[in-house]
Order: sequence, then structure tokens, then C-alpha cells
Amino acid sequence: MNNLTLITGGVRCGKSALAEKLAAEAALPVHYLATMPRIEADLEQQARLERHRRRRPESWHTIECASRLPSAIRELPSGPAVALLDCLSLEVTNVMLLNGGEHNPYGTEDLVIRLVEETIEAIGDRSDISFLVVTNETGWGIVPESALGRAFRDFLGTANQEFARAASRVILVCAGLKLQLKP
Repeated sequence: MNNLTLITGGVRCGKSALAEKLAAEAALPVHYLATMPRIEADLEQQARLERHRRRRPESWHTIECASRLPSAIRELPSGPAVALLDCLSLEVTNVMLLNGGEHNPYGTEDLVIRLVEETIEAIGDRSDISFLVVTNETGWGIVPESALGRAFRDFLGTANQEFARAASRVILVCAGLKLQLKP
């Protein structure tokens, strides 16, 4: 898809900052698709959300779409724009946790696959919008101790592969440096 760029890398490597820079450089309206659900009791999470919010221009339209990503994409206003999805990793987490993944992690695999397929299809249907999708690379470190962690690592790896296949451009970010993997 010519309208899809995937930006991947490790935690705190500069993926979101790069995606925000690319969105700003496009000189088009920006829709920021935020997938982290708000957990009011989690002060660390609130601080992280605030850091991300402060980096974005006020003119950007933020859509909080945890657990409803494909429909949020379909509902975006028509016309040339950039949609920055931050991030696919959290949306996979949302699907797993909202559907009993903490008790039966591998039982959510079909739901994650459906999320990936529906999201890629929704992006494909919106040729008027350029999508920047941020995700995390997992599995480069230790094997997670829990079944939930291992399932997440496996499912996100599959999701990343599908998005990379569909994307016209894939960028790996490491230590704040970008390496274009595709084309």
C-alpha cells in the first residue's frame, strides 16, 4: 500500500518522535490515533501520556481509539491528511487483555489476527490518507517468563510482519537513528 509507512524499533528508541516529525513535515492535517487506554490510577502512565501530548501541535486531531482501531480509521474525515497510529503494540495488548488474554493468552490469537487484517484493510480503503504506524520490536531480548508475555511477543511479531508486507515503506529506529528497510 502506497499510503502505509511502518516505523518499528525497541522501547524509547525514537520511533514516535520520528513519526511525529514525518507527520509534521507532510504539511497536511494530522489525525493522531492513540491506542493507550487511560488508567486513572496509574500515575506513571498518565505522565507518559502527558509527555506525548506535549510534543504534539495543538492543531493535531487526537482520537483515543483503544480497542476500536479499524472503525476509528474508517471514521476519519475525508480528504488529504496524515494519520499517525501510536501504537500497534498497544492495540495488540488491548485486544489480548480485553478478551481474557491474562487467563488464556494463546486463546486470543484469532482476535489479534482479525484486528491486523481489519486494520490493514481499513488503511487500504483510505487512500486519501497517509498512515504512519508505530510498533515495537519484541523478542530481541530474554524470553518472557509468563505465557501472556510470550503470546504477546509472538502475536506482535506476526502483526509486524503483516504490516511490513502491506507497507510501501518500513523504517527501523535504533538509538534515535533510522534505517530504511523497505523499499
